[in-house]
Amino acid sequence: MAQVGNATISQTGSFSWMASTMKRGDIAFALGLISIIVVLIMPMPKWLLDMSLAISLAISGLVLMTVLFIEKPLEFSSFPIILLTSTMLRLSLNVASTRLILTYGHEGPSAAGEVIRAFGAFIMQGNFVIGLIVFGILVIVNFVVITKGSGRIAEVSARFTLDAMPGKQMAIDADLSSGLINEDEARKRRKELEGESSFFGAMDGAAKFVRGDAIAGLCITFINIIGGIIIGVAQRDLSFADAAQTYTLLTVGDGLVSQIPALVVSTAAGMLVSKISSEGSAEKAVFAQLSAYPTALGLSSFLMVGFSILPGIPMIPFLFLALITGAAAWRLTNPKEIPINAEDQALAIADKTKTEEETLNQTLHLDQVRLELGYGLLPLVNSGHNQKLTDQIKALRKQLAKELGFLLPTVRIQDNLQLPSNSYVIRIKEVEVGRGDLRPHMLLVLDPEGKEIRLAGESTIEPTFGLRAMWINLADKSRAEEAGYTVVDPMTVISTHLSETIKDNSSELLTFTETQKLLDEVDKPHQKLVSDMVPSQISMSGIQRVLQNLLAERVSIRDLSTILEGISEACSINRNTTFITEHVRMRLSRQICATNSNNENVVTLVTLSPEWEKNMSDALVSTDEGYHLALAPSKLQEFATKVREIFENQAIQGENPVLLTSANIRPHIRSIIERFRPLTTVLSQNEIHPKAKIKTVATI
Repeated sequence: MAQVGNATISQTGSFSWMASTMKRGDIAFALGLISIIVVLIMPMPKWLLDMSLAISLAISGLVLMTVLFIEKPLEFSSFPIILLTSTMLRLSLNVASTRLILTYGHEGPSAAGEVIRAFGAFIMQGNFVIGLIVFGILVIVNFVVITKGSGRIAEVSARFTLDAMPGKQMAIDADLSSGLINEDEARKRRKELEGESSFFGAMDGAAKFVRGDAIAGLCITFINIIGGIIIGVAQRDLSFADAAQTYTLLTVGDGLVSQIPALVVSTAAGMLVSKISSEGSAEKAVFAQLSAYPTALGLSSFLMVGFSILPGIPMIPFLFLALITGAAAWRLTNPKEIPINAEDQALAIADKTKTEEETLNQTLHLDQVRLELGYGLLPLVNSGHNQKLTDQIKALRKQLAKELGFLLPTVRIQDNLQLPSNSYVIRIKEVEVGRGDLRPHMLLVLDPEGKEIRLAGESTIEPTFGLRAMWINLADKSRAEEAGYTVVDPMTVISTHLSETIKDNSSELLTFTETQKLLDEVDKPHQKLVSDMVPSQISMSGIQRVLQNLLAERVSIRDLSTILEGISEACSINRNTTFITEHVRMRLSRQICATNSNNENVVTLVTLSPEWEKNMSDALVSTDEGYHLALAPSKLQEFATKVREIFENQAIQGENPVLLTSANIRPHIRSIIERFRPLTTVLSQNEIHPKAKIKTVATI
């Protein structure tokens, strides 16, 4: 009993091991490949050979049907592996059947199994010459036509797919930069693009397996026939006619059983690599495109009628085809209207209205930031270097988000054929705010001191700051650097211009929605502060206006908690947005001083004389909306001239000072200076942090 029990336990354990092995697909697949290799060495019984040949036929049929019904070639990306595995299976079965034919062929047509006997008897009908001819035709069709054609398509597809990758990658990057797709969609498209390239490259190599399979089948067949006749005549004492009849029957049957699956798989390979530009299953693509031109069907019907009346031509087949093609042409030209009920009609109208509204919304969509390129600058979007323009713009958005304190809208990159080939235009809310001309294959050289550049090249004006510059050849880069000039490439010119333009217009880019997002993302303690302020003390639009005032003078709003605290304090005294902004600037004095410090952490100042301070204070006029500066035009002109002279002299000396005024007149002086020198920073005495190092370099 113990032995029986142990035996039962042992058998149960073996069955459970087999079941667990079958559940593991990787182990099952590995065992299958090992079985194929074993067949190349070990003899196979007839019944197992019949089963294996049936499996080979079933696999080929399954592959063909799968290719017919897939929508895109990448849905069957495992085809190269299946192709290699099925080829190895057929070749191993050829070796196994060859062993049986040469060993037991003298016993009769069933020596290699019933499947091979049935194929040989059915095709040859007792005449081995007919069998040889049919087999030869199948091999020629497979080898010369299908295999060669599909291999050529796979080769060209792989080459064209690799050549098209840079353009497709550029389109993905452009869509991502313009905001048409998000990061997840871009990542998905890149993965599909890589999969497509790998797939067609693998198909190019897999086509060689099909070609080699056809050659191997042909060689094995002739070897079997010759070897069988020699064995039958020399060793089995058969007559030459009997040996030729028996071994040819078996060999051709074996060849047909192997070549028919090979022909089916070759056809599937050709159809798969041909499904590159068509979407949908094979029958949808074929029927949809053949039925797209009813005139062609009508002319084909007329042609069939013409053939039917020719002398000696059977009339019925051609008239039947003419009737079918003519009826199809008439049907497609006059489609029958299918009645629809009221509900379907209402849904159709709703869908049409929705589509029209979506189209209208797309037409009314306003790009916040758009970069338009002439066709000569399009290679910058897909540069052959490590970095592309789209990559620089992505990095620029991250950098500006850190500097300004909010996430800027995506920059849409668009080609504009109306622009000169080497020109670009920057638009903010569809309005042009900057443009420039580039030389894509040259370098821009600037003199740090603004002097004349003594190099051979094309003189120009740097588009961002309006400085004198020169375009030089790439070969002169080292000479320019040795001379102490600043050398930049065309992509850096665009990104710098775009950066400065966005900074100048950042206040317009901070929308109500972006303000709401910023307030929603503050930490919990300040969420309570926001709920206390809005809307009892200040509206959301009021906070937006304060933030815009700060951004207009390039003050970062990243320290949003301090800004909110400053707004809350100022609202208890005065709710005028100008007053609130000035109070917030005072709270941000450490940040403002750090931003305007030089390399030695010193804030260089140009102060306003007491006379100008008094003139400005006396010119302030109180209105319902606050104070306004009402200075005489002659005084304004005199003030602007003095400011321009002093700051230009300081710039020549390498200084970039700020203008220091009293707190009550600071915003009014800033409004004057921004008209002729917008990059000049104007600070009030309240904005100088107590611990900041200062140095006065001039007085107006």
